[in-house]
Amino acid sequence: MRTTGMIKRVMTEMLRDKRTLALMFVAPLLILTLIYFLFQSNGDTTATLAVRGVDTTLTAALKSDHLKLAPVTGHSSAKHVIRTHDYAGMLTQSGDHLTLTLANNDQAKATVIKVGLQSAQIKLKGQAAATGLKAQAQAIAQLQAALAAASKAAGIPVPAQAPARAAGAVSYTTKTRYLYGDKDSTFFDTLLPILMSFVVFFFVFLISGIALLRERTTGTLYRLLATPVRRGEIITGYLAGYGLFAVIQTLLVVLFTIYVFKIQILGSVGWVILINLLLAAAALAMGLFISTFAGSEFQMVQFIPVVVIPQIFFSGIIPVAGMPGWLQAIAHVMPLYYGADAMSQVVEQGAGLAAIGLDLGVLVGFVALFLALNVRTMRKYRQV
Repeated sequence: MRTTGMIKRVMTEMLRDKRTLALMFVAPLLILTLIYFLFQSNGDTTATLAVRGVDTTLTAALKSDHLKLAPVTGHSSAKHVIRTHDYAGMLTQSGDHLTLTLANNDQAKATVIKVGLQSAQIKLKGQAAATGLKAQAQAIAQLQAALAAASKAAGIPVPAQAPARAAGAVSYTTKTRYLYGDKDSTFFDTLLPILMSFVVFFFVFLISGIALLRERTTGTLYRLLATPVRRGEIITGYLAGYGLFAVIQTLLVVLFTIYVFKIQILGSVGWVILINLLLAAAALAMGLFISTFAGSEFQMVQFIPVVVIPQIFFSGIIPVAGMPGWLQAIAHVMPLYYGADAMSQVVEQGAGLAAIGLDLGVLVGFVALFLALNVRTMRKYRQV
């Protein structure tokens, strides 16, 4: 009977908490639906390869549904061409020597190019072998005809005809260069900048939200609001206090990634730290704002599937450019999208302020927006 009473009490509390029920039953379905659309729209990987001075037979063999070719002229370096046009790689030729330069910031695209180049060379060798066999068959037929004629004209010498030499394919030698990483780079290496941003964002969001929620549930926030202290000063104080720990956490994450995982950073480490600090500030302000809608730590944790998890899908782990337009629109309203994009450009492409300025500006805008929302929602807690 006591156990039955406990079950009834738990069920009654759950049925009264409509928000918990919605997050428990509706949120998982929304996440699964989002994952379905994301993976359905990114089933095929397409890479664009710039080509300069490459044999037409090889370029014809390279073309496929997954590999697009972009002919280029001039004498610009492969690095400049790839960075300017955001190509996955560039192939140049000098005699029978090929030089393949890969951006290597997307392992899937790099694999498509390398496999495509190998397949093209195998295809050309197969075609050359078939042509050689055909030529040899024709030569044998001619020789047989000559021998037949000679047998009829006895005593007349028949000049020997050598079989035609098989047409051979050009044997290319390929040298591969990498703008980021090397031949041993893995998917983890290319995703590490994004994962670094996500870790910073997630933990700052969670800790700041729960910390302010505890201030409210213990009555500390209400006592502060009962004093002449302004709402803006309270929010600024919380941001500065929690922000100090967020700065320390961000520096630890960045330094740990650099010295333990040995991540290669083509750009400035200063930009990496600044991006993560802005992302932490956005997460801090966002966590404080979301906590106003939670009544307990349990409810705050329940917001993670709705607020945080969708952001990881739009951070670049799944290429946003390959998504349908309506999914790309969702990505552009998420702070982590801009933080991860800026991180990837700095770490993998060596980008500077000109390239990441828009991303930084948007992150600052998110911080300002959530600060304003925090000041506004703080009004409902003032009781005097």
